[in-house]
Amino acid sequence: MAIKNSGHTHPHEGEEHAHGHDHPHPHSHHGESGHHHAHAHPHSHDGHHHHHGGGPWGWIRTIFHLHGHSHQHDALVTDSAFAAHEEGIRTVWIALGALAFTSLLQVIIVWLSGSVALFADTVHNIGDGLNSVPLLIAFYLARRAATRCYTYGFGRAEDVAGIFIVLSIAFSAGVIFWESLQKLLHPEPLTNLGWVALAALVGFAGNETVAWLQIRVGRKIGSAAMVADGMHARTDGLTSLAVLLAVAGSWLGYPMVDPIIGILIGVAILFITWDATKTMWYRLMDAIEPEHLERAEAVIRQQPGIQELEWLRMRWMGHRLHADIGIAVDPHLSTAASHHIAEQLRHDLFHALPYLSEILVHVDPWSTQPEEHHALTIHHEIRPAPARAG
Repeated sequence: MAIKNSGHTHPHEGEEHAHGHDHPHPHSHHGESGHHHAHAHPHSHDGHHHHHGGGPWGWIRTIFHLHGHSHQHDALVTDSAFAAHEEGIRTVWIALGALAFTSLLQVIIVWLSGSVALFADTVHNIGDGLNSVPLLIAFYLARRAATRCYTYGFGRAEDVAGIFIVLSIAFSAGVIFWESLQKLLHPEPLTNLGWVALAALVGFAGNETVAWLQIRVGRKIGSAAMVADGMHARTDGLTSLAVLLAVAGSWLGYPMVDPIIGILIGVAILFITWDATKTMWYRLMDAIEPEHLERAEAVIRQQPGIQELEWLRMRWMGHRLHADIGIAVDPHLSTAASHHIAEQLRHDLFHALPYLSEILVHVDPWSTQPEEHHALTIHHEIRPAPARAG
């Protein structure tokens, strides 16, 4: 008889999880039903009908979970992914603060120089900085617990935000190509070279700092959308660097350097757009990096008591991994013994793959004809692809 061992939450996060400690988190698996209770709340999350009010403020309160009641924690995800959500939120706020400070410095430079061109570029940078807002909303959504409508939670919102970020990067490339083409057709010498150079340096430093932070944290927590947002900040930094090179060209008497450098930067941004597009496509299509799959397979095959790995599926939900595994064990084992094998496997996988937040293990009695154990249902479903042999 098959046992479904549903995924539970795990207290580890990132690469710094500790091995060799007790796991105090309660989780109960009721026989063969496969039900799992990761949150020991005495009431259902959906039992509360929170009144947030209507209009934009009510929508904002819903998104950011500003209920103001004593059971606020009931609607938040209290698993290992929560720390990653918080780090993501903190990083986006820092990025927004850094970009706001950069924009403020550029506004001051615009005011001192009186340059209309600099004003337009500053407004463009402010608008690009606001592109981090969808990612921030996605992180706030992702930490909410699953509901009866969104039974897998809200982690996918992060990937949806990534679509807007990719479109924004592509739009930036289009703007650069358009402006460069206009300068080629209607060349105009740059004025206020000193102020323009200073604004370019400020823009490059601020955006590159944000890019470094978001790409580093995004890779740490497994957030493709945050990495894409960091790449978008890098495109803005490259744009500012192009302005600095254009200033140098104008100062040396070669004003055509400005549009030429702009076109080259636009080409570089197109490559960044292509890489970001592929990454977000893989996430939205549930693709998985081979190294994660291979590491999981190695852990499974090292487990005593597992006689066969029947299938292994993994996918990203935002910046967390979900795994679906089918194994076969000795058919003479008791339910409790089979359950113990599944739990030991889950435990070792959580330690081996720090991005994992949910693991579903299906246990079959081993047989030379495994289909016989699913004769009643096999014609109703598309069976997962078999695990790789060896």
